[in-house]
Amino acid sequence: MTNHTNPIKIAISGAAGNIGYALLPLLTSGYIFQDQPVELRLLEIPQAIKSLSGTRMELLDCAFPCLTDVICTTDPLIAFKNANVIILVGGFPRKKGMQRKDLIQANTSIFTSMGRAIGEVASSNVKVVVVANPANTNCLVALNEALSSSSRIPAKNFCALSYLDHQRAKGQIAQRLGVSPNRVKNVTIWGNHSETQYPDALTDGYCVNDNGEEIPLRSLLANDLDWVTNDFISIVQKRGKTVMEARGNSSALSAAMATAECLKTWLVTGTKEGETVSMAVYNDKGYYGVEKGIVFSFPCECRNGEWFVQEGLELSEFAQQKLEVTESELLEEREAAQELAKMSRDRSMSTASSSPSLTTSESETE
Repeated sequence: MTNHTNPIKIAISGAAGNIGYALLPLLTSGYIFQDQPVELRLLEIPQAIKSLSGTRMELLDCAFPCLTDVICTTDPLIAFKNANVIILVGGFPRKKGMQRKDLIQANTSIFTSMGRAIGEVASSNVKVVVVANPANTNCLVALNEALSSSSRIPAKNFCALSYLDHQRAKGQIAQRLGVSPNRVKNVTIWGNHSETQYPDALTDGYCVNDNGEEIPLRSLLANDLDWVTNDFISIVQKRGKTVMEARGNSSALSAAMATAECLKTWLVTGTKEGETVSMAVYNDKGYYGVEKGIVFSFPCECRNGEWFVQEGLELSEFAQQKLEVTESELLEEREAAQELAKMSRDRSMSTASSSPSLTTSESETE
């Protein structure tokens, strides 16, 4: 994706929200795309445009050397036009008393519209990261709609942000072992970005010691199996809720950082040999016996701007059971979203609306 003549066109929906605010400096400072010029397209609802104009002023006041332009708009067709990277943060936030199925219903129409706009006007090599929850199913809705309106963009160009859970899991293991998180490798998040996800430290995880040796986590945690198969899993699964209860807001800083790291690893640096990261991707091959046609988090290697699911890992009976639980939830979400997407599509065909639009500013990440 590196081209030092033309800027990378990056579109962000829900850009005026807390996650967008935390993410923008990472996109424009060179942290992700190094010295590549960047053009930002910030998408928001009309009520948030005034706030967004203030954010634009701040971006210009930072005088980031990589930033070439900032476009603020309420129209996805403008924001996504020839975009190389699209980050979908905007969605309907989960409110008190809402069930997950209610959240799916509220977001399916939004992501049907987003996917349609992506398919119509984005670059054929666009890479899309979905942050707004329910992230896996929002991603599935968007990619299905993009593919139905255009065959230019492959499903492999979409992913949902399980990288946040990946980083949370690394952090917990590092604290438990008393090491730096960058020494903890190949912890995997399987499945959904929800409380059914399976944070897995034992299948392929290892820690690099002072001598550069790779010590399997199943050896280092052999006397701590009760923690790693119970408390650890629960802590990671519920981390977003715990953060929200503590700060009164959802995880914004960590979500922004995880988005940045996901993009950097996927599109710029790749993974080092033998290392994997967790990415929620379209399962077109039935990896690890998981049903095809859902967006599921797997251990992935990245190289040359593409992801590849690491195959051949031996899963324990415990792990397999965990995968089945999160798979079941994603299948239920897919069924609900497919029916809602069809209804949304039928309604859009019977109206004179000229362009799709967001219905709210930012979805809470949990």
